[in-house]
Amino acid sequence: MAIRPNFLVNERFLPLRSILQDHLQRIAETITPENFPGICDDLIWWLLKNSFKQAGADEGSVWIVDSAMKHLVISYNSGPNAGNLIGFQQKLEEGIVSLVFANEQSFVETEVYRNAHHSGKLDDKLGVTTYAMVVVPFYFLNQCRGVISGVKLMEATASAGKLLPKGPVPCGFDLDDLSTLQNAALIIRDLIDYRLLKTAVAWNQH
Repeated sequence: MAIRPNFLVNERFLPLRSILQDHLQRIAETITPENFPGICDDLIWWLLKNSFKQAGADEGSVWIVDSAMKHLVISYNSGPNAGNLIGFQQKLEEGIVSLVFANEQSFVETEVYRNAHHSGKLDDKLGVTTYAMVVVPFYFLNQCRGVISGVKLMEATASAGKLLPKGPVPCGFDLDDLSTLQNAALIIRDLIDYRLLKTAVAWNQH
């Protein structure tokens, strides 16, 4: 059985805790979908890309809520169409990603195009069908600030004004894939929190 070290609280820091918390909250309020990539580093991008790959996603996105709390906005995408997708906005009243953000409950489903909450706007934009989706809430600085989503895509055919899969639907995501993205979101949360904490206390400045 491993012996846990007994770290003691330094009471000299206790009176400063509320000041630090207030400062971190002000930092959080300045983070937008546009500048979110600026608080990430190569390790975070590597972790995201490899998590999407491990889960079998054709591509994955990080959605950050805007400052007006009206839209989720794609701040990062791992796919070949990232240039067209970054900046895409989804109203908080529309789509599965917004539902996950609102209730902070993860989601995984195959034949997601049959789900009444699924928004087909991105499919229409790219001319494909999303047939499977996994979405997890994304936290940092003690608050849910977006979601991380992975999708599986296939060629589409138009039917009754909708884009549907062209051919049999392959296997979708499973609970292991969901766990992969949940774990990635937790690790990235801690990496961002640690980086912003170091920034707040000028840890790297000499």
